Amino acid sequence: MSCGHCVMYVTTALQDVAGVKSVDVDLLKKIHVVEGEALHHAVLGAAVIDAGYSVSGTVVNG
Repeated sequence: MSCGHCVMYVTTALQDVAGVKSVDVDLLKKIHVVEGEALHHAVLGAAVIDAGYSVSGTVVNG
């Protein structure tokens, strides 16, 4: 991700995943935080990849 449009595309892609309640994309850190119910990191990663971006890792809290 390199610009505000990237943030918008990734945010939209993640918001479209079933169960997602909120998305926070940090351009400088190149990370995103997703909150919701019954979320699966593989599905979230696929949404980011389908939007044209790469995923380098996943951290699951809770």
